[in-house]
Amino acid sequence: MNFPVRDFVGYGRQALNFSWPGGARLAISLVLNIEEGAERSHYFGDGANESSWESHRSFPAHVRDLMTESVFEYGSRRGAHRILDVLEDFGLPATIFASAVALQVNPALLDRLNDSPHEICGHGLRWTEAWELDRDEESAQIARAIELFRELTGDRPTGWYSRYSPSIHTRDLLVKHGFDYDSDAYNDDLPYYTRVGDAWHLVIPYTATYNDTKFAFNIGGPSDFLDLLKRAVNFLLAEGAREPKMLSIGLHARIMGQAGRADVLREFLAFCQDRSSEIWIARRDEIARFWRETFPAPESHTACAQTDTGTARHV
Repeated sequence: MNFPVRDFVGYGRQALNFSWPGGARLAISLVLNIEEGAERSHYFGDGANESSWESHRSFPAHVRDLMTESVFEYGSRRGAHRILDVLEDFGLPATIFASAVALQVNPALLDRLNDSPHEICGHGLRWTEAWELDRDEESAQIARAIELFRELTGDRPTGWYSRYSPSIHTRDLLVKHGFDYDSDAYNDDLPYYTRVGDAWHLVIPYTATYNDTKFAFNIGGPSDFLDLLKRAVNFLLAEGAREPKMLSIGLHARIMGQAGRADVLREFLAFCQDRSSEIWIARRDEIARFWRETFPAPESHTACAQTDTGTARHV
């Protein structure tokens, strides 16, 4: 059998009988990706440039792409702070998908995050494609990332999200390194447990749909993205009358941090504020904690059954 095992069923038509805290029908997870300073670069001795952002111009691989380097620097110098300013204006918490080295090279941003209500979630030692590493290399990088996060923040992250896609080894390694949850999935609107060896592991799905990378690939403009987010909230709130749902929104410092895009974030949060009695905006570790308390892992909850695909369903 190939691992990880694919599951095409999920919860299916089964409705889970619960409410988010405060009786909310929708949990929203705002995620800010901090990758700037951890990306590929000749400057860091990688012998390669990072993928082009904003311009999409083909650039020779053997020389430094100073334009792309500068776009990433905008995220660390200005964009991240602008997004954090907006979140502070609304008094809202976020989860920070942070590459450890990106925090190491930006002490000002690190200090701000250490003095904030936001969660730091592991997003690699550097912004690396896990599938390009062998198992031992990937394990060593995860271990070093945990160590560096401890040095920088005083604690280790409880969650993890890989760049784009994990490797076939990632989830097993995360369990072995003691992570409470990962977000290396895009396959549901609710958290779920999945079998990893002898353990049940919690997955908090992320999103490629409600993600500002659409701007970087010229898929619509700010108004289109705002409309997409509002429509998602309205639809999921309507569904929430039968079964509450979760919505992840992916933001990047160098993308959403641009002024014309940050205004979308501000308008969207005002839209959510008008529906605050129905929406719980929470960190991903808070969502994970709530899920474990409401739906304990199968070992301790006989109402959870293992399926042939290795995913736990609550019955």
